[in-house]
Amino acid sequence: MRSGLFSANLRLGMQDKYQYIFGPVPSRRLGRSLGIDLIPYKTCSFNCVYCQIGETTEQTIKRAEYAPTKEVLKELEKKLEEHRTVDYLTFSGSGEPTLHSGIGAIIRKVKRLFMLPVAVITNGSLLWMKEVQKDLAEADVVLPTLSTISPEKYQMIHRPRHGLELEKIIEGMIGFRKKFNGQIWLEIFIVKGINDSDDDMEKLKSVLERIKPDRIQLNTSLRRPSQESSLAVSEKEMIHLARILGGQAEVIADFRGKRAESGHSATEQDLLNYLKRRPGTVNEICIGLGIEQELAQTLLRNLLDQNLVSFRKCEEREEYYFVPSRIRD
Repeated sequence: MRSGLFSANLRLGMQDKYQYIFGPVPSRRLGRSLGIDLIPYKTCSFNCVYCQIGETTEQTIKRAEYAPTKEVLKELEKKLEEHRTVDYLTFSGSGEPTLHSGIGAIIRKVKRLFMLPVAVITNGSLLWMKEVQKDLAEADVVLPTLSTISPEKYQMIHRPRHGLELEKIIEGMIGFRKKFNGQIWLEIFIVKGINDSDDDMEKLKSVLERIKPDRIQLNTSLRRPSQESSLAVSEKEMIHLARILGGQAEVIADFRGKRAESGHSATEQDLLNYLKRRPGTVNEICIGLGIEQELAQTLLRNLLDQNLVSFRKCEEREEYYFVPSRIRD
């Protein structure tokens, strides 16, 4: 099926070459990462309070071929002709990638055709499914999220689809670890006032010993300036919580801010596609697309003039740019 995510192209009067591929973008965890987005906007099994692209509009655990496999591979081949310097091909974007029923076939073909490492950024909610475990078997890195072992706090943070029990998800991760030969980098998303206590980390530690991730990565909400900004935990607190979890744990939230690469070019369409998946400030856009600030500001002005991008400004933050929901529909 064709997602409404790209309907704005008609209003722009230009042809978008890429519906399913975005980037490459500099990633703190994955280097220069080329994104593969298989899922329509905000189709997910969770409705996380911290999600940078907003509320889930289609909450489901039903797997389907949301993006045509042949079209994804065709776009990927074309994109890699333009960008040969890529560290990872990364399944992520607008929704939960393991909802795509063909993700396993795509991973296998990608590995065979392009000889590049594959990463899958997932909320981990479907790892209890045998078919999902099989589909992810040939990935090089799987990056799931497990933020708490408390069912009540799990509901508060992730607001899952009815029937997705935390115990089932944890057992799915443990079972996947036993079968998976690649790396597991497990994210713990810390939300202020919910799962940020020493006791939370001590309890989580006992489960992590059963999952046996290769890396433990602590994150918090720094990107959104709306109500979610009040959910962020300080850098000092994050470092403290990581120490409780031991030597494998690291803080990946970017408190100091990355320095933008430069020298790359981008079009209005590149920026529009980027903001649909990663809303942010001018500096974050420059980092994400690897472009100079002057170019970023020019592209933003053009998109603002066409009413394709909006912005908000909150205390102590720059303007924060995003694609409004009416453009996605």
